[in-house]
Amino acid sequence: MTTDTPTNGEQRPVRAPKTAEIIADRLRGDIVKGVLKTGDTLPTEVIRGKQFGVSRATLREAIRILENESLIVARRGSRGGVVVATPDIAVAAKDFGLLLQMSGTTLADVYMSRTVVEPGAARMLAERHTVQDVDDLNASVGALAVLVNDGAEEADFREWSNAAYRFHDLIMERSGNQTLAIFSGVLREVVARHMSRAVTSSDDRAEIEGQFKRTVKAFSKLVKLVDAGDADGAERFWRTHMEAATKGMLWGSLATDTVVDLFV
Repeated sequence: MTTDTPTNGEQRPVRAPKTAEIIADRLRGDIVKGVLKTGDTLPTEVIRGKQFGVSRATLREAIRILENESLIVARRGSRGGVVVATPDIAVAAKDFGLLLQMSGTTLADVYMSRTVVEPGAARMLAERHTVQDVDDLNASVGALAVLVNDGAEEADFREWSNAAYRFHDLIMERSGNQTLAIFSGVLREVVARHMSRAVTSSDDRAEIEGQFKRTVKAFSKLVKLVDAGDADGAERFWRTHMEAATKGMLWGSLATDTVVDLFV
């Protein structure tokens, strides 16, 4: 067993990686580098056992590691096999959400992070948008407007919240920065769940309808700024909107609730 030396001079044992972990690392590397592509079927256990010089039990342990990471899918039956899969952002979102919960992260903290990041994404979108981006943004605004214009009498406010969040998704996804798109994806469940709780916990349906009507106008204005290529204007306007929207969503106890409160 090897050891390393921390700054305090104490010797700390270093665990050597298990054989299954080493094999999982090699297969993971092949998937990430594109040597193994989504949909590819891995060789049989017999062939892989000869390739790596290990037992079936070790191979199965390595496969379980990659299954837990959603990098492969093990299909049972006569036509089964181990197939390379596209990583599911829902897995990362679940782990990220659990980390936020266990860290006692407040909803105010989550919304502050979005207020910092989204205006920058709006700026990037205005700088590099395509005609398709503008069309999709307008379609998203239109879908929300239809729901709102139908009125709050028989409204499903969760549906309204989902439609509104889709617009935020588009800003991040079309900004041209993959990291921002993934950031939005991992926060999706936390923010969407909170938005639904905020609108359904209020008895003032007229006020909620009014908020969403203002949201439609804000969304429409941002699309115009993006379409005009006004990066400064888009960033400035979206920051103002996000700050105002955050205050509107974090009223009462929601201002001090933690992420874990959404999941209990």
